[in-house]
Amino acid sequence: MGKKKSNTPSESFLLLPTPPSTSSIVDTHTHLASTFEMYRTRYKEGKIQDVYQFVKHMYEGRNVEAIVDVWCEAPVRKLWKTFADSALTKEDREKVWNGMDYWFVLGVHPHEAKLYSDAVEKDILEAMSHPRCVGWGEMGLDYHYDNSPREIQQEVFTRQLRHAVRLGKPLTIHTREADADTERILKAEVPVDHKIHIHCFTDSPDFAQRLLDRFPNLYIGITGVITYSTNADTSTVIRNMAAQSQGPLRIVLETDAPYMVPANLYESLEGIKGKLPVCHTAMVPWTAEFVARVAGDAWTAERVMREARENARLLYGV
Repeated sequence: MGKKKSNTPSESFLLLPTPPSTSSIVDTHTHLASTFEMYRTRYKEGKIQDVYQFVKHMYEGRNVEAIVDVWCEAPVRKLWKTFADSALTKEDREKVWNGMDYWFVLGVHPHEAKLYSDAVEKDILEAMSHPRCVGWGEMGLDYHYDNSPREIQQEVFTRQLRHAVRLGKPLTIHTREADADTERILKAEVPVDHKIHIHCFTDSPDFAQRLLDRFPNLYIGITGVITYSTNADTSTVIRNMAAQSQGPLRIVLETDAPYMVPANLYESLEGIKGKLPVCHTAMVPWTAEFVARVAGDAWTAERVMREARENARLLYGV
């Protein structure tokens, strides 16, 4: 039998065309190590050999100003320190990261809450003191997959929140199909003025509104999933924001790479067949373009990018 032909598009399509906005990109939630590992898995003959080459190759000329890299495994991957230590000085960032500002957050994802332990917590607390650490997370509740028992998810979420609040660290929150318990725990444990990032929001617009009303320094994270026909709720959240105020949208832009390539990107990829297996930070402008379409005539991709960039500064100080 002949070898089955791959339907994975050429890796050349990962080098993106002219974006719909040329404003500075700040990706507030990406998993860089996982993104590179996914690239190597799907492109076994790929020419990029390490994560630093990946950043240089994919982001060259794309105006990627900064990323917030997310580490959320249990046990904690020690690789976080290698990345973070290589970004300590401006000279390091110019040499190693091609001038991009590298920041990170670290915590334990609800999928892995059952693996949380005193030793894991000790490792997280060590990371919190690193100069490139800007928050605790992602943490939260995920009742869609239930990879950890719900009671344990709640216990570990609460435990992490208490430490993060005590340290004054911004919170990176994962919540999926757990509206009531997420809201209850946040209201019980988090001061109203604390900085909160509800990452990759896909739940009910009413839930989003209650959180926005309660926490004035809370921002909704928007990924490429807003472009998917299976997800109407995130677009409704944007419409509601735009209808309530002509001021800045309370959002930050993110990829959650390596997942969720924006669907509207394919409109710009002439000749592509199949779906890209890897998302990356340079795709953020296409998410901004879709947000602008949803928000209405007063918004453009440039405006969305500028507002989201300023919100990233307010939220994470990046």
